[in-house]
Amino acid sequence: LSVNATMNAVKRASDIAEAADCDQTKPILSLLLVLVTVYVGVVIFNFKYSPFLNADKRVIVADYALVVAVAAGTVLGSYVFRHIELDQFHVNEDRPLFKVVTFESPSAGAVLSAIGLGFLMSILFFMEVNIAASVVNNPANKLKKGRAYHQDMVVIGLINAIMSIFGLPFVHGSLPHSPLHVRALADIEEHIDNGNLTENIVYVRETRLTTLISNIMIGACVLMIPYPLNLIPIPVLYGQFVFLAVTSLGEFQLWERLVLIFTEQSLYPPIHYVRKVPQKIIHCFTFLQIVQLVGLCLISFAGSAYLKMFFPFAIIILMPIREKILPALISERHLHWLDGEH
Repeated sequence: LSVNATMNAVKRASDIAEAADCDQTKPILSLLLVLVTVYVGVVIFNFKYSPFLNADKRVIVADYALVVAVAAGTVLGSYVFRHIELDQFHVNEDRPLFKVVTFESPSAGAVLSAIGLGFLMSILFFMEVNIAASVVNNPANKLKKGRAYHQDMVVIGLINAIMSIFGLPFVHGSLPHSPLHVRALADIEEHIDNGNLTENIVYVRETRLTTLISNIMIGACVLMIPYPLNLIPIPVLYGQFVFLAVTSLGEFQLWERLVLIFTEQSLYPPIHYVRKVPQKIIHCFTFLQIVQLVGLCLISFAGSAYLKMFFPFAIIILMPIREKILPALISERHLHWLDGEH
């Protein structure tokens, strides 16, 4: 998801540069807005690690990093440089918001195509919901209430059936929103071990009220169409995606192991797998995961829409790779330490 957000933002920024022909003012300003949004967001997000104020207030300030970053980019793009015309949020006001799709007599080929696409989408929804649920219910989060895998799928199926009638976008498993929501409701302790900062979740306030309020507020955004949402320049939204990607990298073990490739071995942090797995095996496992990631990116960013449809199957193929191929290259004992949190 982090790679996808970054690559999409870079691609959209390059499209702006190509569309600007000889006038480079627009692409330069677009790049500036992307960088300003990311910089302001990262600086405020890292405020929680500063010595200012107390711990609770630092966390509150950091929680509003994205809001402040988008506001700063909007002021810069829509007011300071208002004489430069940028792409903005556009809404077709002529089309009613809730309009039932007109179903005509489709051909047999169209029906079969719809069944095939629906099957692929169902696989993607199923995997994304279960991945989101697995991440949220990680033992490290110390949740006490029971899981609801099947109930989630039923709710998503019912909502998407209604969305299809009105031609509205589908809903799906909330990644990375669900793990971030758990973290926002958690009490986190910070420990410093040999100069390395680690965070442990102590307690999570398990409630559906915050999710309900958040989605009501998202729905209320319909009332902000077209004004004031049309004031936000599109490059600011691209900067928002890059910010989400950058700030989430530190939580991924793949990124953690990728950094180890360029780190002196004596300066490795005291991570559980560093103590149990030889350096060569760690780097080999990292390389194999990068190869799989590159394969997924090639399919995800392919120019052909038909190739992108096979993305769910590419995700499924990762399971036999993990269960059959990786154990032939790396011992199960080492995979046990490299594969999860301990």
